[in-house]
Amino acid sequence: MTAPVHDHGPDAPCQAALDLYARALRSGHVGAREAASPPCAVHAGLLRADHRDPGRLLPVPPAVALPRLLRAVAEDIADHRRRETRLAEAFEPLLALAAPDGDATGTGEIHMLNGLDRINSVITRTMAGASREVLAIQPHASHAGPPRDIHSQALDRDQAFLDRGGRIRTLYQHTTRHAPTVLARYDRLHGDVQARSLDEVTERLLVIDRSVAFIPAVKDRTLALEIRLPALVDYLGTTFDRLWRLATPMFPETVTQPTLNGVTPRQRAIAALLVEGHTDAVIADRLGMNVRTARVHIAKLAATLGSESRAQLGYLIGRSGIVEPEG
Repeated sequence: MTAPVHDHGPDAPCQAALDLYARALRSGHVGAREAASPPCAVHAGLLRADHRDPGRLLPVPPAVALPRLLRAVAEDIADHRRRETRLAEAFEPLLALAAPDGDATGTGEIHMLNGLDRINSVITRTMAGASREVLAIQPHASHAGPPRDIHSQALDRDQAFLDRGGRIRTLYQHTTRHAPTVLARYDRLHGDVQARSLDEVTERLLVIDRSVAFIPAVKDRTLALEIRLPALVDYLGTTFDRLWRLATPMFPETVTQPTLNGVTPRQRAIAALLVEGHTDAVIADRLGMNVRTARVHIAKLAATLGSESRAQLGYLIGRSGIVEPEG
């Protein structure tokens, strides 16, 4: 009898393999023949040979097996990212060659920029030729952020742009309203600078003089798109304007969001995501905070509404009216 084909990779054990592994954990071993049908249990490192009995397989402790599997997944992701970078590098000169001649309508171009240094260099060069307005969206920044010298260069080019009579408008998340790095930035800039904040913003965006836009092409922002298509740049600028009208001023004039019926603005934002069924981790990521802070706000919200369980909290949020219905 031919064993069934398991067409997944060895790092992704199927349900049959996991069931066999669970049986081995309960009994302390399984027969070697039993593992022939789902061979991925052995290939994934869930079972190992029993040197005292060739006919038996012993379970590898879960605390050992899981990190091995996760490490293999991480290595696979890293390999894909390296391939992604190599492809971007290979196509960058090809895009540059094709765009001028291939764009017979004169509607603009899109270029892929690879690496933080290259991205920063192109933005700096574009800013040097601009004089009207810069629109920026800056979501919650990770602790890994760009190097300090890139921050310094950005401040210098922004100040030079302001000195030429330009205006800078920036959208942040509410969680950054009192961040020392954000406040320090505005302490050092002089000119027509405005900032507002929202509970949630899009990924990073930079629109310069309504003619050029920059957006990240990958999550870690090591690849970016330089967009010079007028229709797309105009769309991004219009989207920014609409978000700007919904946002709360934070510089140069700070507006404090009101607390309604004991529920803070942050808690209202969390409540909206809770009723959508999101987990604590997703809520924290969407609102630019860590999970522990999100859980503190959820606990305070539950106490304010008198909730004793997660299910009851969703019901009480809906009944309280603190979340405005859509439509």
